[in-house]
Amino acid sequence: MAVAVVKSRALAGMNAPEVIVEAHLANGLPAFTLVGLPETEVKEARDRVRAAIQNAHFEFPARRITVNLAPADLPKESGRFDLPIALAILAASGQIPATLLASAEFAGELALTGELRPVRGALAMALATRDTGRQLILPLVSAREAALASGVETLGAGHLLEVCAWLSGQGTLTTPDASAPSDPPNYPDFADVKGQTAARRALEVAAAGGHSLLMAGPPGTGKSMLATRLPGILPAMHETEALEAAAVQSLNGNFKLEHWQRRPFRAPHHTASAVALVGGGGNPRPGEISLAHHGVLFLDELPEYSRQVLEVLREPLESGHITISRAARQADFPARFQLVAAMNPCPCGYLGHPTQACRDTPDQIARYRARISGPLLDRIDIQISVPALTQDELTQAGCGESSAAIRPRVQAARDRQMQRQGKPNTLLGTQEIDRWCALDPAAETLLKQAIARPNLSARAYHRVLKLARTIADLAGSEALSTAHIAEAIQYRRGV
Repeated sequence: MAVAVVKSRALAGMNAPEVIVEAHLANGLPAFTLVGLPETEVKEARDRVRAAIQNAHFEFPARRITVNLAPADLPKESGRFDLPIALAILAASGQIPATLLASAEFAGELALTGELRPVRGALAMALATRDTGRQLILPLVSAREAALASGVETLGAGHLLEVCAWLSGQGTLTTPDASAPSDPPNYPDFADVKGQTAARRALEVAAAGGHSLLMAGPPGTGKSMLATRLPGILPAMHETEALEAAAVQSLNGNFKLEHWQRRPFRAPHHTASAVALVGGGGNPRPGEISLAHHGVLFLDELPEYSRQVLEVLREPLESGHITISRAARQADFPARFQLVAAMNPCPCGYLGHPTQACRDTPDQIARYRARISGPLLDRIDIQISVPALTQDELTQAGCGESSAAIRPRVQAARDRQMQRQGKPNTLLGTQEIDRWCALDPAAETLLKQAIARPNLSARAYHRVLKLARTIADLAGSEALSTAHIAEAIQYRRGV
C-alpha cells in the first residue's frame, strides 16, 4: 500500500477540527516532506517519528515520503500528530494493517524511544469525536482525562508498539477508568478568618448570587484570606459546569483529575499583560478569565494593574465569553468567572486606619483610585471596606462560622434561583428583573431615594435589584422588602 490515511484532531480555540493525515511512499532518493501548514513543533515530528519507528524495531522506509495534513488551510501545532504520522507511514509501507485505521482517531506525542507522551486538549478532542462514533486512541494520561466525556470510547496506550499490536489484532489497549474522583474538593476554610463579620456576609451574598466583589482596606486585614476561601462556599459544580471548566484547562495542559468538580481559583500577578488575562497568541489560547470559567478570578492590588489591562475585563464581565480575533483566525473561549478584587484605600495603605496615620495627600489618593475606571467599578456588584481588626478580635479564642456551615445556605439560595428562573441572579436580564424583583411600596420609595442621591447609573440600579433578590433568597423570602433593598444599597456605596 503506497498511500495510508489516519484521522486525528487539531485545536482551534475550544473546537477540535478533524485532521486527515495522509502518507505517500514513492520511488526516488530518500526524503521526508511534511506539508499542510505545519508549525515548528509539527515539522520537528520528522525526527521524532523516524527515531521512534526505528527504536520500536520497525523499518523506516528508505523512500520518498510525503505526509499531508489536511485541510491545508488549518494551522497545525504541537506534537499531537506524531502518532498518526508514524502509523500512516507504517501502514503505507505495509508493516501494519490498515483495516482499523478508518474506525479510530489517534493523537499523541512520541518520545524517541517510541513511548507516548500526553497532549493538550484531550477533552476537546473527545467531545468532538463523540459525534463521529469513532474510537479515540490517546496516551494513557490523556485518555484518563478524555474518559470524563461520556459517549465516546477512549483507549489509552503507553507505547507505539502497543498501538501497532492492537491494530494487528495481537494486543489490547487500556480502557481508562471513567469514574471521577470520589473525594470532595478540599478548599481553605472560613473558620480560619477572625472577625470581619460584614465582609464574611458580603462574600456569602456574592457566592449565593454569583456577584462580583471588591474589597478595600489596609494591609493585613484579611482581604486575600477571605478571597481564597470564596470557592469553598460556592455551590457544588454539576457535571456540565465541571466538563466545561476542565475542557478549558485542558487546552493549556493544566487540568488534573484530582481537580475534577473543583471550582477554579486564578490569581494572576498585577504585572500580567492584557493577553495573559483574556487570552491570545499566534495560536490563540485561553487567558486567566477563561481558566477561571465557573470559578473565581482574584485580582489582588487592583490599582497596581495597568489600566489598559483592567479595561479588557469590561466586556467579558457582561457577556461571559471572549472572542480572540487575529488576522488569520478567530477563537471563542468561555469566561463566566466571578471577579473578586482587593485594593488598599490609598497608596500607603493606611487611610482610615485606627492607629496608623496616612502619609498621602488628597491628590495622591485621588490619582491612586482613578487607576480604576468608573465603567469597570460600575460593573462590580459589591464594593465593601474591610477595616483593620481590633486587638480583641485578633486575640479571641473562637473563630467565625466554617465553610461547611455557610455552604448549605448558599446552596439553598442558588437552588431557589435555579428553580425560579433557571440561572443565578447575576445573569438576570432586564425583563427578568422586572418579573422577579418586584418591590413593595416602601422598598420602592427607598430605592428611588438611593438613586437620586448617589446618582446611580441604570446598570447600578439593576445590580442593586439583583443583589436584593439574592439577599431575599438567602433569607428564604419571595418578596423584596425594605431590609433587602437597604442591604443591597450598602454594597453599592463604594469603597
